[in-house]
Amino acid sequence: MDLYSLVDRNMRILVVEDEKDVAKALHIGLSRDGYAVDVAENGNKALEALAVNEYDLLVLDLNLPDMDGLDICRLAREKHPSLLILILTARGKQKDIITGLDYGADDYLIKPFHLKELLARIRALLRRDLRNREPILRVQEISLDPVEKVVWKSDHRIQLTRKEFGILEYLMRHPNEVISQEELLEHVWGTMTNVFSNTVRVHIQSLREKLGDDSMSKYIETVIGTGYRFVQSEQESIESRTIKESANE
Repeated sequence: MDLYSLVDRNMRILVVEDEKDVAKALHIGLSRDGYAVDVAENGNKALEALAVNEYDLLVLDLNLPDMDGLDICRLAREKHPSLLILILTARGKQKDIITGLDYGADDYLIKPFHLKELLARIRALLRRDLRNREPILRVQEISLDPVEKVVWKSDHRIQLTRKEFGILEYLMRHPNEVISQEELLEHVWGTMTNVFSNTVRVHIQSLREKLGDDSMSKYIETVIGTGYRFVQSEQESIESRTIKESANE
């Protein structure tokens, strides 16, 4: 497995940082590297985000204006045992580093740091986390490896972009469920995205072409006015098409 495969994983990251310039730089840098990123500017907003969203990684500045970052670290570990936590602290605060690691942090960085070092730390955390490898997702002839970021149709490998992979993974994790465009934007691009409203539709169209999904929507079905769903079985796809054809007669 190469490092590129690890970086390419569609991780969702929560950055907790009160310094606006630092938060903006982290959001831009991590997003460019393929991650879906949300930013919380204080501890209370961080806890709110953790309560309603699922994250793979928490990048947590310990020096926050409204509460102790160490308390957030402890609470995050208690409520989200599988969450990866990387703490950020100022130079000379070795006691905070030790306490943070004792509270459940997986790694730390001392400010100031270079973005490349942060990205390297994230890759290292991913490698360490591979021992808890997720199972391969399989729906109809489509197989998807969430860790290696590889997709097959039967025995043929399909090349997808990062966002196409993120959309497909999310749909395959919720087979037969109708997923709205807003939900896909939030989980694949992050809540702070500024993409255009037709972005999801364009990516879905490209994804269908790469999957060989014809106009009959064998895999990804458009539910008009609602969203999209990944059809769990070919029989269900046939039945869905029959219902649509009957409604149009």
